[in-house]
Amino acid sequence: MNPAWKLTAWNLIFQILTLQSTFQFVQLVQIAEVPENYDGLFPWYLIKVNITTDNYYNVDLAGNEEGIFGIDPESGFLFAIRAFDREKQDSYTLQATSKNREEEMFPETVTIRIIIKDKNDNKPLWTKDVFQGILSKGTKQGVTFMHISATDQDDESTANADLRYKIVAVTPKTPSENMFHIEPKTGAISLTEEGSLLLRSSVVDKYHLDVQVKDMGDESLGYFTPGNAHIDIVENTWTLSSPIHLQENLNETHPTVITKVNWNSNNVHYLLEGDFAKGVFAVDPAGNIYVNQELDREEQAQYLIYISAVNDDGAEYGDPLELMIIVVDENDNPPVFSQKVYFADVREQTEKGTQIVLVRAEDADDPATDNAKLCYKILAQDPPVPNNFMFHIEKDSGVITLQDASLRTSTSKQYTLRVEATDLAGSEEGLTDTATVIINVVGVNDSPPVFTRTKYGPFIIPEDAEPGMLIATIPASDEDQEIEFYHTNFTIESGNEDRKFAIVTSRENSTVSILLEKKLDYERVQEYTLVISARNDAELQGAEYGPSSTATVLILVGNINEAPVLTQSKYEVRVPESLEPGTVLLTVKASDPDITHTPDLSYSLKNDSKQWLSIDEHSGEIQLRHVLDREKGEEIYIVQVIAQEKASPSISATAEVVIHILDVNDNSPVLVGDYSGKYMCTPQRDKQSITISAFDHDSVEHSIPFIFTLANDQSIRNNWRLSSINDTHALLTMGNTWLEPKLHIVPIIITDSGKPSQKQRIHLPVTVCVCNNIGYCMIEVEEMAGMPTVFSAVGITVGTLGAIGFFLLIILGRLSLSNKDRKQNVSDTIPLKSTA
Repeated sequence: MNPAWKLTAWNLIFQILTLQSTFQFVQLVQIAEVPENYDGLFPWYLIKVNITTDNYYNVDLAGNEEGIFGIDPESGFLFAIRAFDREKQDSYTLQATSKNREEEMFPETVTIRIIIKDKNDNKPLWTKDVFQGILSKGTKQGVTFMHISATDQDDESTANADLRYKIVAVTPKTPSENMFHIEPKTGAISLTEEGSLLLRSSVVDKYHLDVQVKDMGDESLGYFTPGNAHIDIVENTWTLSSPIHLQENLNETHPTVITKVNWNSNNVHYLLEGDFAKGVFAVDPAGNIYVNQELDREEQAQYLIYISAVNDDGAEYGDPLELMIIVVDENDNPPVFSQKVYFADVREQTEKGTQIVLVRAEDADDPATDNAKLCYKILAQDPPVPNNFMFHIEKDSGVITLQDASLRTSTSKQYTLRVEATDLAGSEEGLTDTATVIINVVGVNDSPPVFTRTKYGPFIIPEDAEPGMLIATIPASDEDQEIEFYHTNFTIESGNEDRKFAIVTSRENSTVSILLEKKLDYERVQEYTLVISARNDAELQGAEYGPSSTATVLILVGNINEAPVLTQSKYEVRVPESLEPGTVLLTVKASDPDITHTPDLSYSLKNDSKQWLSIDEHSGEIQLRHVLDREKGEEIYIVQVIAQEKASPSISATAEVVIHILDVNDNSPVLVGDYSGKYMCTPQRDKQSITISAFDHDSVEHSIPFIFTLANDQSIRNNWRLSSINDTHALLTMGNTWLEPKLHIVPIIITDSGKPSQKQRIHLPVTVCVCNNIGYCMIEVEEMAGMPTVFSAVGITVGTLGAIGFFLLIILGRLSLSNKDRKQNVSDTIPLKSTA
């Protein structure tokens, strides 16, 4: 066989197998909805089956075990031979499978789902023949106390099974026909507002309700079914005895029933709420209330519990009951002292009955009972006193007082008490606690400090003694032994009004040292009498300070020859620089502080480096020797003047003389800067100018601002313009567009701002020339014999070089542009200064 035919055959087989596999997995699904209880002609054609074969005799119908369905061979419609009942079966699933002539090759399956639609063909049915309910008086309005219910076999997802409940009649009709309300959708029965009010006083004990249930929801059509409900009215038993007393630490089996509540109703649940931890109390469905554990009054003394009776929906039938539980105390807590050790101090000579310290104990038991009523007593005292205690304790308050007034540090400096607190009012069955009280006996200051002598001195101190010099050290003594009592403070009571002296106390040695605080002056005070007192820090008790606690110290001032004193430590004077030589600038004076003699004084100058001054050695007059020049010298000239005793030249006084030299307008302003390289082009070009600058050696107030003006010559003022830039600079420009190319001399007057003012007339040479197109000045020069002029040379060059010369001019022009600004600028010796 030809290999090509073999390949074609295998390809065909493969395609057939692939198609067969594909068709095996193709299944169509058709859905049809049909009503139940069909009452038309049969067979009842339901849906056309989508099978591609032309021969419907080859269709197998699976899922038709009851023989209800068939397929018409002519039209291909699926038909039913009887009606459906949805309540028996709400859907059917069929599978129609067909084969063509080659049955084994291409099977085709269609799934058909028949859904039976519901019709309202069932009445509602009550779940009970008679509904029974119990209603307690006191039930709130709107709280459900019973339910009625019904069912419907129709489709619950449709209105056919959507039920509505209604009260048709109430028997008896008194006291009102509107006693009850029913929820239409749920069947929940509750009291109306009117019913809740009337029920409390009603004598009716039974009610009969004619009720009705209807399907089809809120539509007017539907099936109705009547029913009956009986309601028994019972008395309100919702009461409780409160409070309840429970013993703490009750050793019983828990949980223990402590009380019971009851709400008369069929469906009732009980809830507990209140200020108690979870699990401490509980309630069972019968209304029994339990305590689940031992209670501790010290942890919580009472509990307020709210008990609610609710229906299945959690709504309260009535107001909650309040149950107060009071925990009864047991003496299970001993007293506890606030401190284990108390400390107190008591002084000698303290009166009997004086309160020393208060001890306190606390008992966690009920303060309203004897369980927390405490009694105090002293168990022991160390050191002991024969047949007595030094101290007494009040049994109810815990106040410890002094019982024996003979308290002395010589006997004992400290007492230790052991005290006890007992509850149950001190009963032998009471619980106890102990504490320690340490009482320190404190001595008193009954001995004053005294000096060993009452007078000291005289001490002679030279008047030039330096502050800090030790003059004398005086001791004192004290018979008290306690360190806080013999500590002594010393004070200068009198004689030190000008604060010349100070004292330093040594607490360890009980001495006072007298020191010189300020310089002495024999000419003012020659003698000091200091009165010094000694006093304890502590208050003196049982004694008084006497004369021996005061000492007198005599200090004499020794005289020395003192240096003269100038009237001022610094002299200052202001003089103008134009002052004439021989003028007296100022007079200095000196005096001698010694009161014993009047020495002969002389005056001299020091550091007069410029030899501008002279001084009269007898009078102290300082004169000007030479004319001052502020511009050549200094603004401030400082020298020293010396006053000394002629007999003792080493004894002298020096003061500084500061002379402020005031400026006078004695200098004219001058032009600064180099203007030789400046030029202007003619015809005039835009923005060409020359900036000129001036300077004055005088101070600012006599120099700037400068006034720049042109000479009063009409031709000059026609050809030139001059305008100020700031205080020190002005701008010169051409007044005409064309001036003759040559060297022009421009007369300019510069005036300063001094009073009177100074002027300076200058002649500024300015070159005016013809410029090339790039701004270079082309200055004409005289012809030389046998030599061409500049212009002829340029013409020959241009004619010779032609185009090459043109390009050279362009290159030179570019190079000159970069240097133009450098040639135009002239450095000033003074920078530009703004007038602002």
